[in-house]
Amino acid sequence: MNKIWFIMILFGMIMAIVTGKGEIINEVLLTDAQEAVMFAIGLTGIMAVWLGLMNIANRSGLMRTFARGMRPFTRVLFPSIPDHHPATSAIVMNMVANMFGAGNSATALGLKAMEELQSLNHDKKRASNAMCMFLVINMSSIQLIPLTVLKIRADAGSIMPSEIIITSLLASIVSTIVGITACKILEGREGA
Repeated sequence: MNKIWFIMILFGMIMAIVTGKGEIINEVLLTDAQEAVMFAIGLTGIMAVWLGLMNIANRSGLMRTFARGMRPFTRVLFPSIPDHHPATSAIVMNMVANMFGAGNSATALGLKAMEELQSLNHDKKRASNAMCMFLVINMSSIQLIPLTVLKIRADAGSIMPSEIIITSLLASIVSTIVGITACKILEGREGA
């Protein structure tokens, strides 16, 4: 992917020079680089809050309680994970962060969940069914409140940044159902 980005950027710069618009390169480097840094700093606040809240919830035992409450669902989605395994709490923390649209914060939690799932994996060179299911749920994730998108829309000057909540919720529900269904179908075909 890095090679593709490099080629696209290099091609764009060459085309700007060839067409006599080389000054655009400097303008873009100066203005867009500053905007990228400001954008990253703005998202850092959301990430810090969510990671902090999830850390507090984990240390207080709230996530273990929440994971027990979600066990009927996680048992169906992840039948290979034993009861009370840390993978379940890590998965639930990731799902909660994703539900509230804190996808950047959910990344760190998702990496922890994958580490826990890998500890249960017998074939370390191949992703287990649980790992594949988690990846699908993580990528499609139902979003109750897409905080990151709301912040981006607010920063861009949207008059009603929250008007996308219902459509985001519906789209993420459909994508999650389709992803889980596809994963379960493919799990069933594995033994065939």
